Amino acid sequence: MEKSKIKELLHLLEENSRRTTETMATMLDVPVKEVEETINRLEKEKVIIKYPAIVNWEKVQENDLVTAMIDVKVTPKRDVGFDDVAERIYRFPEVQSVYLMSGAYDLSVVIEGKTMRQVARFVSEKLSALDSVISTTTHFILKKYKHDGVILEQPEDDKRMVVSP
Repeated sequence: MEKSKIKELLHLLEENSRRTTETMATMLDVPVKEVEETINRLEKEKVIIKYPAIVNWEKVQENDLVTAMIDVKVTPKRDVGFDDVAERIYRFPEVQSVYLMSGAYDLSVVIEGKTMRQVARFVSEKLSALDSVISTTTHFILKKYKHDGVILEQPEDDKRMVVSP
C-alpha cells in the first residue's frame, strides 16, 4: 500500500478502530486483502500498538480516581539523556503517561490515584526520591472536556425560540 493510503488508513483506525476492513477498503479504494495485510504488518512493526476505547469516566458512578499532571525538572544522565529517568518513572503502576517536554520542565507525568493524598504520597515518596529529579509541580485535573481529540460532553442545543424586535 502506498504511503499516503497508509496514513489515511491509520487516521481511519485512530478515528474508529471498530470499522471493518471491508469498510476501510471501500473508503480507501483499495482491495480488502491489501488493508488486512497492511494492518497486520503495521501491528508487527509496532506502528499500531493498541486499539483503545475512549471512556468518559465522569459518567461512571464508581469511578473516584484522581488524575494529576506533574511537571518534573530532572538532571539528564550522560549518554542516555532523559530516557533513563523517564523509563524509571513510567515503570511505576500509578503512571499513565510520560512526555519529554520543551520549556521550563523536562518531563510531564500523568498519574492516577484513589485520593489526592495518594497522589501526594507518590510525588513525595517515589517521584521526588529519584536521584535525577530536581523539582516537581503537581496539577490536579478537575474536569476533562476533550481527550485524544474527542469532545467528552457535547453542549446541549439551546431549544429556546429566537425572539427579535
